[in-house]
Amino acid sequence: MDIEVAIIGAGACGLCAGLAASQEGAEVLIVERDSTPLGTTAMSTGLIPAAGTSFQKSAGIEDDAAQFSNDICAKTGFRNDESITMALARESAVTIEWLAEAQKVPLSLVDSFVYPGHSAMRMHGSPNRTGAELMGSLCNAAERAGVQILTSATVTHLFADEDQRVHGIRCERPDGSLEDLACASLILACCGFAGNAEMVHRYIPEIGKGEFFGHAGNKGDAVVWGQALGAETADMSAYQGHGGLAKGYGIPILWPAIIEGGFQVNLSGNRFSNETRGYSEQAVDVLGQEDAVAWTFFDELRHKLMLEFDDYRDAVSAGAIRTGQSLEEICAQTGLPIVALGKTISEVTYLAESHSTDNFGRSFKGKKALRAPYYAVKVTGALFHTQGGLEVDKTGRVLRPDGSALPNLYAGGGAARGISGPDASGYLAGNGLLTATTFGRLSGIAAAKSALETSS
Repeated sequence: MDIEVAIIGAGACGLCAGLAASQEGAEVLIVERDSTPLGTTAMSTGLIPAAGTSFQKSAGIEDDAAQFSNDICAKTGFRNDESITMALARESAVTIEWLAEAQKVPLSLVDSFVYPGHSAMRMHGSPNRTGAELMGSLCNAAERAGVQILTSATVTHLFADEDQRVHGIRCERPDGSLEDLACASLILACCGFAGNAEMVHRYIPEIGKGEFFGHAGNKGDAVVWGQALGAETADMSAYQGHGGLAKGYGIPILWPAIIEGGFQVNLSGNRFSNETRGYSEQAVDVLGQEDAVAWTFFDELRHKLMLEFDDYRDAVSAGAIRTGQSLEEICAQTGLPIVALGKTISEVTYLAESHSTDNFGRSFKGKKALRAPYYAVKVTGALFHTQGGLEVDKTGRVLRPDGSALPNLYAGGGAARGISGPDASGYLAGNGLLTATTFGRLSGIAAAKSALETSS
């Protein structure tokens, strides 16, 4: 086969790239290792942050790219690439409108709370707030657009000339047969390296003992291929962790329970950190506790809020959530020491009512104190996906160390350097899908234009 734009990976990035390239008039083929397109996106909440969207305007929310970009950069301590961040922030609303209008993805604004680090309500998601639902909508859009997806095909090799121009890829099929495909442009959308134990140990050893909660295809192939062609990498120590993976159930307990006044305690019944800094950096703090676990503790008010999310409903159905009509009952359910937990609840109640700040730097101002019945879930720290990768420009073109671009290679999502800075603390909720969808769209447009120019 001879394809104008080939894309490796059929997650949100690859599908957005394919849809955008197809709209530009290019012949597109997305190559996917799995039998069904899922990727890391399917394991997420599917929430995409964007500033200045029609959804925000309808809700009376004032927001713009400068404010959004500043929020992202502030979370990293301004250690990320500010120009790339601003470019993505400017394009974020375009991506949301494009998904909702052109691709018929049923998006709506999450208007029940603001995620930590965001200064406005700007998360957009599908009705059940799941990545699997988002993936289903994107696959439907690809089918309507006639975008070809070759499944059960694992790319094993790139073919390039001495000028690092990629001319094709080799795929291995389940029966061991090999297929070679020629292309004019190539987009790497095959995520990061969180599922590669050797690379995790090399670049981010602090999260090495965390549970990996991501797609099996996160093997770092894009980084390896890019480096072989002379590409630069950056922020390889950056990642998205999560301090709330239900222990023994593999279900993420999302952060609204914490944001709205819940907290975490260790097995001694004591809090150990400022939980609202972010769920990513909280992963290492949880892993540092006895048995590498903690209990996320909240009440019925927060429980009802959490029911908006499909993941939480799954956790309830699976029996991961413990409940108690009193302090005594919840301690009997969890095994937490009643004296210590009672003291912790009293301290948090005082903080909420007095508007004081605790020793960890957290304020419960504006949050209602917890009241029985109580809810709790045992959690551990997890590694979701990496945020470092190939250096790219504002269109997703892969760059060399000297800043020049490789001739026809593009990357997005987990394959490209993200906007979260050099470590876990810089991850702002939604950074992953912001870069996946927007770099996917932008790289698809750029790769298609390049391919069409080459063929003409």
